[in-house]
Amino acid sequence: MEEDDVTIREQNFHSQVREYIICFLLFAVLYIVSYFIITRYKRKSDDHEDEDAVVNRISLYLCTFTLAVSGGAVFLLPFSIISNEILLSFPKNYYIQWLNGSLIHGLWNLVSLFSNLCLFVLMPFAYFFLESEGFAGSKKGIKARILETFVMLFLLALLILGIVWVASALIDNDAASMESLYDLWEFYLPYLYSCISLMGGLLLLMCTPVGLSRMFTVMGQLLVKPTILEDLDEQIYCIHLQEEALQRRLNGSSLHAYTRVSFAHQLNKEIDNIRNQRNKLERRKKASGWEKNLLYPIVMLILLTGTTISVLMVALNILYLLVDETAMPKGSTDRGIGNTSLSTFGVAQAVLEIILMFYLMVSSVVGFYSLRVFEGLTPRKDDTTMTTIIGCCVSILVLSSALPVMSRTLGITRFDLLGDFGRFNWLGNFYIVLSYNLLFAVVTTLCLVRKFTSAVREELLKALGLDKLQLSNSPTDPESGKLSANGHQKTL
Repeated sequence: MEEDDVTIREQNFHSQVREYIICFLLFAVLYIVSYFIITRYKRKSDDHEDEDAVVNRISLYLCTFTLAVSGGAVFLLPFSIISNEILLSFPKNYYIQWLNGSLIHGLWNLVSLFSNLCLFVLMPFAYFFLESEGFAGSKKGIKARILETFVMLFLLALLILGIVWVASALIDNDAASMESLYDLWEFYLPYLYSCISLMGGLLLLMCTPVGLSRMFTVMGQLLVKPTILEDLDEQIYCIHLQEEALQRRLNGSSLHAYTRVSFAHQLNKEIDNIRNQRNKLERRKKASGWEKNLLYPIVMLILLTGTTISVLMVALNILYLLVDETAMPKGSTDRGIGNTSLSTFGVAQAVLEIILMFYLMVSSVVGFYSLRVFEGLTPRKDDTTMTTIIGCCVSILVLSSALPVMSRTLGITRFDLLGDFGRFNWLGNFYIVLSYNLLFAVVTTLCLVRKFTSAVREELLKALGLDKLQLSNSPTDPESGKLSANGHQKTL
């Protein structure tokens, strides 16, 4: 018996060490990828090793950690689904014994813990650390800035906890709820993260339908459109003539010094726009036949199919919610992984669910940066400040943390939420879940209808002559004040 007990303890020890190593390797890969992504967009600074450089470097590491956690939250549910199907397909395979329920649950709990840590501690610390200068009268330096940052974090924590305490006391007046108000670890943090997940779900509800319709425009800009009844050589020749005319005006302008600088700036902007148009036309001309005539229609058809399948699955989930209580995303109580398949058609449906999840995540990010409220957070290559990067990391963390919840709420997958993700209070409210599904289906349908009918509306406006009522936003010519018919300045 003693030898059996030792063997069991050794097996448990080796299993825990193996899980720690796997978690570390997965997070290390995500961290490295996140670091390269952030440094690609981060504004290049001087090489001087001063105080601000140290602060920026620390904030960069914290943002990289947050973005890695966001990546883990995105891959968490797909990894769990495919692991469950692999264990069902190869239950006795020796080489996949490391892929067990303990590892999956550990990953869910770690992502939940790190999401809380990044959202409530690391990102506020990075922002306050960047903005801090030290208290008045104190000696300047890193220590003074750290002290000010911790004081600001303490005041922020008091403010948030006070708001949560008052809100909880107003909503729940029973004796059990009043006693739980004094439990920080078991009540405050899960309740607070549940509120954040609800906000993230609402943000996804706004961004995803917009992103699903915006994806067609984005892919249309990245791919080469088919050339139908167009003479690209003639368009390139006209663009070339306009560029030469603007260049001659820029070289031969004889105005006052101040007026000349302003006029030259406007002409340079127009020349850059014309060069971008010329580059796009040249790229369309050099593209191969299969890229112009085959790739673009296939990609558009894939996007339309993915969006249609998503809406149909949400519609079916609405019917399930009305007739079956088990469709509610209340979270998993059974800790078994690999016991039963949650997909009706097995591995094929699981792969389809994973593709739809990634498609919804990409669409939500595209829709997030397409909204006017968040346009200022759009990252630019080698020209993004650390404050903007912090805002982007927080936004992506909120979106990615709410992605598993949204996928389960919309019925994209039947995989029950594991770990602390299943403890969200609002997941058990039938009216909230049903309203969420209805809003997603209706708003997505309206966005798609608006997207595909916009071309028809433009043609009707042109046929009625109403398109001429639209005012041009092109700058006027400081010398003549006239604009040509196509919006470009006339040459004298």
